[in-house]
Amino acid sequence: MVRTTKRDKRELFERMITVRAFEEQAGELFRRNLIPGFIHLSIGEEASAVGSCSVLRRDDYVCSTHRGHGHMIAKGADPGRMFAELLGKTSGYCRGKGGSMHIADFSLGILGANGVVGGGFPIIVGAGLSIHLRKTDQVAVVFFGDGAANRGTFHEACNMATIWKLPIVFVCENNLYASTTPSVYSLAGGSVAARACAYGIEGVAADGNDVLEVRKVVGEAVARARKGEGPTIVENRTYRYRGHFEGDPQKYRKNEEIEKYRLAQDPIERFAELLRKEKILTGDEEKKLRAGVQEKIEKAVRFGMEAPSPKPEEAMEDLYVNGAGGIR
Repeated sequence: MVRTTKRDKRELFERMITVRAFEEQAGELFRRNLIPGFIHLSIGEEASAVGSCSVLRRDDYVCSTHRGHGHMIAKGADPGRMFAELLGKTSGYCRGKGGSMHIADFSLGILGANGVVGGGFPIIVGAGLSIHLRKTDQVAVVFFGDGAANRGTFHEACNMATIWKLPIVFVCENNLYASTTPSVYSLAGGSVAARACAYGIEGVAADGNDVLEVRKVVGEAVARARKGEGPTIVENRTYRYRGHFEGDPQKYRKNEEIEKYRLAQDPIERFAELLRKEKILTGDEEKKLRAGVQEKIEKAVRFGMEAPSPKPEEAMEDLYVNGAGGIR
């Protein structure tokens, strides 16, 4: 059973508002044409990322998605280096060459975000097999969306993780839309967690907007994996407020739907209300905490903005060259 102290709850809340502040600032930088390429924001999904990563150790592995900023911050990544990467600067995690969808930090167990839908599944199986062969008690977690659950790599990874009894937790962030397609249309059976029965493993659906429920459900899955009891599929049912990508016209849903979820299900406001009710956080303390987080994010933005840009002659550095002399 996952124990959550008052201090834990305050830290969960701070991490959640840090993710929200980062994403909002990233969106603003994109609107100012300062970020090259596309970015996919996770505003509204903070409880899933923070709750899931709160039960992991530093040496546990995480594979993320194209919507991965929240996972990175929740696992301990530095917002300054993340902004530098988004801005294409040399101080970024990939020296400005990976961008939003390829941030990685092996020292934190972050094996990388991934621009390929379902691309993290084969990687996490490799990580899980590594844990198994080295006989450590680490755990590997892969985040994915409801759309990725319909890819072949999902089945292959679940099958291999099960037959080898690997310490993997499959965390689906079902935000109700696979890019522009509603999951009620594209998700056969209506549930990702229910598919676990096909592999003979545990499958649990959680309120993905309740950070404490996410922490409990994922924590139990992590505990089973650590004890050698194999993989689990967790489905965090959540909702994203922004489009699939920044600039998405969102013709597939109405503004009224977004506002309905924002007013009734916002993970940060729900948790803040609980903390106030439990007298863990007063109104003044909340304001001070939010102000401190905002200052931290603004400092991180300055770090990214002031970092140097890569030089043209460095374009071919940091690339893997295969035996045939080709660049990958």
